[in-house]
Amino acid sequence: MSGAMLLPALVDLSDGNRDWIVFVGTGTTVAAICSLVAVATRGAGVRPTPRFGFLLVTTIWLVSVFVGTLPLYFAETELSFAAAVFESMSGLTTTGATVISGLDALPRGLLLWRSLLNFLGGIGIVGMAILILPSLRVGGLALFKLESSDRSGKLLPRVSQLAAGIVAIYGAMTLLCALLYFALGMSLFDAVNHAMSTLATGGFSTHDESIGFFESDAILMVATVFMIAGSLPFVLFIRFFLPRRFQRWRDPQVTLFLVLCLVLSLVLAATRVVINEVPIGEALISATFNLVSVITTTGFVSEDFTLWSNAAIGIFFLAMFIGGCAGSTAGGIKVNRIIILYELVRASFGQVIRPHSVQRLKYGRDDISIETIQSVTIFIFLFFLSLLVGTTVLSMCGLELLTAFSASLTAVGNVGPGFGPAVGPAGNFSSVSDPALWILSFLMLIGRLEIVTVLVILSPGFWRD
Repeated sequence: MSGAMLLPALVDLSDGNRDWIVFVGTGTTVAAICSLVAVATRGAGVRPTPRFGFLLVTTIWLVSVFVGTLPLYFAETELSFAAAVFESMSGLTTTGATVISGLDALPRGLLLWRSLLNFLGGIGIVGMAILILPSLRVGGLALFKLESSDRSGKLLPRVSQLAAGIVAIYGAMTLLCALLYFALGMSLFDAVNHAMSTLATGGFSTHDESIGFFESDAILMVATVFMIAGSLPFVLFIRFFLPRRFQRWRDPQVTLFLVLCLVLSLVLAATRVVINEVPIGEALISATFNLVSVITTTGFVSEDFTLWSNAAIGIFFLAMFIGGCAGSTAGGIKVNRIIILYELVRASFGQVIRPHSVQRLKYGRDDISIETIQSVTIFIFLFFLSLLVGTTVLSMCGLELLTAFSASLTAVGNVGPGFGPAVGPAGNFSSVSDPALWILSFLMLIGRLEIVTVLVILSPGFWRD
């Protein structure tokens, strides 16, 4: 992250903005501290226990958020520390909510830094979901633990190749997205920033009007394709790079996710044609883009979709819960868990109808273990409990009930825009008080780290020897 700060520093220096001093000073300080820690702990061995894994993941994200906060706080934005933490947390968790008004007039260095937070957070999320969380058996992700066709037990080469595949795919897709944006009329700066936010499903933009600023259907269609790509399991892309090292991986969540995007987009477009009397071509493009933006938890908007109709609001409300696929940059409950819950309900109904029958729970061709079912059930319970508690606490902080609920939902699900004039697609979180911003920052963190990863550290039993 300290190295990444050099990029906005160079941009600010070329623009004659004094914020380059903040980026250079912060980056140098962070690099010096990290170097001292690296030297002091050189040669120290750590036993990789599950408790260490939980602590490592949470600590890395908290430290990264704090480092990302420093340029935002010390630059000429006049943000409170709570607001700067919120902005950094939103960027790294790829939520996309912002407290900054007047993005069009913001220094380009800060705009680039916000997009870099999305970019770094997105690749961090993919790496965490594929390489770390399955081993910790968090949220039912153990089902997606990769198995190598090479049974020699050489873990390090496998992990290093997988990590290299993640970086290669993520970087190549971001570059391709930026080139297409640029070819369709964006400036080079806007194209790079929006490409980083698109693949990360982060939604940070360089304009207050978000991607709708460009008024281009072609840009909306390109963004739709790459938002969907960012919401698919990156293993599906990586296996084309490493065909001999990993078995082919068929995942039913991909099919269901694409079907949901198609069906909900068509229904939403139909409501626009019938209720709003919008031409069918315009309705299809705008409905698909905004629906995909919400269901993938990206948060880009082309217009205020809460003004379309009550039917449209209901569809968007449903989409905010669904999210993308496991192993992607998207947030939300995730489609794989919805499939597992459906299988559990189906088996329970079958058991009620035929008490002596044996009901097998299948995820594609694989059996679903009791451990996975328990993990998914716990996650769903904690998701809605976090939503309920967050809504209550935010209401106590002075937010109106609908605003508190939608803000809590958009934070836990890492979606971005909520509902209502304050935190909806046409607004931002600048009017939210500092105590509420702290609550929302915490909700974004637990939502991004699959809830259990953070909450288990807060339990007294975690710290007992």
